[in-house]
Amino acid sequence: MRVLMISDVYFPRVNGVSTSIQTFGRELIAKGHQVTLITPSYGVDTAEPFEVLRMPARSIPFDPEDRMMLWRHLREQRAGLRAQRFDLVHIHTPFVAHYAGRALARSLAIPVVESYHTFFEQYLDKYIPLVPSAWLRYAARRFSAAQCNDVDALAVPSQAMLDVLTRYGIRTPAEVVPTGIDLAKFGQGYGERFRQRWGISTDRPLLVHVGRLAFEKNCDFLLRMLVHVKAEMPDVLLVIAGDGPALKRLQRLTQRLELQQQVLFTGYLARDGSLEDCYSAGDAFVFSSRTETQGLVLLESMALGTPVVAIAEMGTREVLRDSEGCLIAENDEAQFAAQCLRLLREPHLREQLAASARAYARSWSAPVLAEHMIDFYAGTLLRVEKRLREPMGGLGVAVGERAAALSAMAGEAGDEPRSLAASVVSTED
Repeated sequence: MRVLMISDVYFPRVNGVSTSIQTFGRELIAKGHQVTLITPSYGVDTAEPFEVLRMPARSIPFDPEDRMMLWRHLREQRAGLRAQRFDLVHIHTPFVAHYAGRALARSLAIPVVESYHTFFEQYLDKYIPLVPSAWLRYAARRFSAAQCNDVDALAVPSQAMLDVLTRYGIRTPAEVVPTGIDLAKFGQGYGERFRQRWGISTDRPLLVHVGRLAFEKNCDFLLRMLVHVKAEMPDVLLVIAGDGPALKRLQRLTQRLELQQQVLFTGYLARDGSLEDCYSAGDAFVFSSRTETQGLVLLESMALGTPVVAIAEMGTREVLRDSEGCLIAENDEAQFAAQCLRLLREPHLREQLAASARAYARSWSAPVLAEHMIDFYAGTLLRVEKRLREPMGGLGVAVGERAAALSAMAGEAGDEPRSLAASVVSTED
């Protein structure tokens, strides 16, 4: 299968979308499929086993981390992409990538699918404060529904997110397809090495949080929660590994709460062992976001044997099982702190949860969940071809006959079957 992915974000831009694309891309290649990704240029390339086409892009004034691909450069790619005979387009983000992906799919006459990675209804008011939040939520619902209904199929990382989209009124066929984790990569970390690097004593109680520091991630909750932990365990340390638009606000809140000795901001950590060491150094991983469509960092932490304390809402509710590698906390700072203190004070409980965390994480392996994505692609191709075969007058009959002939020809030649839509357009070129 030949898959053309397109996204407004990718590494070195760090977030869950980038991780999901990389994970699925690498697994698809390992299983013998072809993947090409179109994404903005950040001036830095990342080594991947699949082709990455970096498009010239301009910076966004209100969001310096992101880039906007330039449309004219995307149009210039069509001839070269046509020659690669892709089977479908997979859109990963709703901005330039959505509209460019739709245009490319039409130009190449192939189906288009989209992943809904981000719960925008809960995000926009954090970045556009001058507009009433009710208006923004309404606009986000309408915008999301329109885009979801503009593709042939939709992949959603959790049932909770799919339930939300169903309430929006989406009509597009949709399936839950979570992102898996690379168990080989997150199988070993060296916590002592991380503690030595950052001057943290081996016996200091350590809570860890990893993620993009965005306003919607509810990280300020963790700082207020830490006040309760500090009251009973003054030497506790919270490591916050990440960066983002909320960093300065979190640093100011740290000072206001007099937590300068209890909080360490490390910035982004490279996935070259540094991030894995950070996870492994923690006595517990803490997570308070209430708007995640999945929450990959939870699984990464558990794969490395670090127990989790988290609020279980939206997508995280489907990832977490209480006492199976984690303790679920309420959206209450004091109760969350009590769960953290319980883990910090009970070594036997930590060991028990660490073992169950590793076992549970194995059920989320990337190769297994990549098979789900492949099935999703195959089902979409079959459904679109079936729709094209349905009687539509002379065109419907012709398309159906063409499909049968192409299938027979492919079987005789021993070639991989080509998508019907691409075959039809080849007769029109």
